[in-house]
Amino acid sequence: MKALVFKPLENHEAACGLCAHRCRIKDGRRGICGVRENRGGVLTPLVYGKIPARHVDPIEKKPLFHFHPGSRSYSIGAPGCNFTCDFCQNADLARAPKRFGAGPVFTPGNVAEAAIDAGCRSVSYTYSEPTLNFEFNLETARLASEKGLKNVFVTNGFMTREALDMIGPYLHGANVDLKSFSDAFYQKVCGARLSPVKETLGRMKESGIWVEVTTLVVPGLNDDPGELFSLASFIARELGEETPWHVSRFHPAHRMADVPPTPVRSVMAAREAGMGAGLKYVYAGNLPGTGMENSFCHQCQKVVMERVGFSISGYFIENGRCRGCGAEIHGVGL
Repeated sequence: MKALVFKPLENHEAACGLCAHRCRIKDGRRGICGVRENRGGVLTPLVYGKIPARHVDPIEKKPLFHFHPGSRSYSIGAPGCNFTCDFCQNADLARAPKRFGAGPVFTPGNVAEAAIDAGCRSVSYTYSEPTLNFEFNLETARLASEKGLKNVFVTNGFMTREALDMIGPYLHGANVDLKSFSDAFYQKVCGARLSPVKETLGRMKESGIWVEVTTLVVPGLNDDPGELFSLASFIARELGEETPWHVSRFHPAHRMADVPPTPVRSVMAAREAGMGAGLKYVYAGNLPGTGMENSFCHQCQKVVMERVGFSISGYFIENGRCRGCGAEIHGVGL
């Protein structure tokens, strides 16, 4: 199979146009992601149909709190990632290119049928970076849309305009990791850059895709209150004050297994920064028992969606409005 987004170059080299790294790949070599290989000047995807991660999840687990809340999403993930985050929470899949030879091969039809059989409202492309299994995910998204399913990307947002233009018409929702508001952080910790992620967020918003943003708050790396306020202000200004922001607590993982979890006060300070920047819906994740994963009406401050873990235990929205004061609660399928 030939990749969809690349250009052949001289001397059998290939220029990948899928993500903002825009790797120039020599014959017989792979790009930064490890899952796209140049074979005689033709870029070849290595993980088509290889989806070792397959689960039925609550949509809230993506996390998407304002997109068909309470529904289930058939979630799939393939090996590979174009980032090298020291704190990766899914390194067993994202950084495991040797795994693509194992297990069965699936078709887009298999995924769509499994989602329908499981009573899911959507298909989520998640767990690792979905942009990298582009050909399979694009075909699946088209088929899922034809069958009345919604499509969701959980992504680092490092895709190119070309890739987003191709798959965007079939995407209905996205949770984008905005890992920091510092380009130096992106370069040092993730092996990437900040600007392309900001551009993707803007293009998704312009395209009518429902967007929610997640920031994992990591001690000593991106927990500066001023930076978090700047990040939240960017969301409010460029994406809209109605854009949900999820600030989540870091737990030791990957190359940061010796770093302690984020102090609760740091996560709560991030939430306060978001509210101070004017965001209407800010959630503190990985903090069970605090009530900070509930949805509050931005006008009367009453709970409109009460959550226990990833399950909705109370729902106080009618026709998209708060039952208490009638204010609009922003989202899709509320």
